[in-house]
Amino acid sequence: MKSVVVTGVSTGIGRAIAKLLLDKGFRVFGSVRKQSDADRLIQDFGANFTPLLFDVTDEAAIRVAADEVRAALGGERLAGLVNNAGIAVSGAVVDLSADDFRRQFEVNVIGPIVATQAFAPLLGTDPSLRGPAGRIVMMSSIAGRFGNPLMAAYSASKHALNGLSDGLRREMMLFGIDVVIIAPGAVKTPIWAKAGQEDISRFAASPFYPALQKIRAMLPQMDESSLPPETIAQHVHDALTSPKPKVHDVITPGPLRFWLSTRLPPRLVDKIVARRLGLQPAK
Repeated sequence: MKSVVVTGVSTGIGRAIAKLLLDKGFRVFGSVRKQSDADRLIQDFGANFTPLLFDVTDEAAIRVAADEVRAALGGERLAGLVNNAGIAVSGAVVDLSADDFRRQFEVNVIGPIVATQAFAPLLGTDPSLRGPAGRIVMMSSIAGRFGNPLMAAYSASKHALNGLSDGLRREMMLFGIDVVIIAPGAVKTPIWAKAGQEDISRFAASPFYPALQKIRAMLPQMDESSLPPETIAQHVHDALTSPKPKVHDVITPGPLRFWLSTRLPPRLVDKIVARRLGLQPAK
């Protein structure tokens, strides 16, 4: 039985990934931050699911979890590591604190780095283990190629994750470990609900506050037109099992719209976005 580690499986995309992989016959080790979530998922998923208790910002806990997985595998290698856990911090660049940016990058960039370092031996860098080399799947976003205003911290973290993944993939060729980037558009996931619940009253005096309120008002509409997490889970399964998976797998509900946004002149895109959010200077 192939085994995979997936981070952030309590809800959303991570939960959908864990469920699909279990349905496909994988053994899944899934990270959660709360014991209550671990207990719930054991009940939901059954014997082939093993919860790992750690926050992706806690390096020591991740190392302990890697030791637990090594012991459970009994000398076999992991088939994959899916770095899925992530958060979205909203706010204008000039309004966010350095700590806000640190939190965004600690979860979305440093977390995958530490998890990759901890589980790399089980994926194939340890020559004493048995089995084929595994794969690493990085959960990025189309925001990694398109810098959305008032979500620049999130976009920056995904830009960084993309660059990290490309460099890592070329390094891991030494061990036969492939690295695949999954870049979804809007997905029906609690990450945006959590972003929508974030207190923006601290920005009430900011000139960007009206635009933030407009984005908040758009979130329900975005959720309605978003991709189901099960679609992303299928792409993750393909990334782990396909003989030649896509290196950058972009998944959007409106492919033509995304294609245009990345190919139109940047200044034109600036004007379209500014008009939509009311970011044009007063006349």
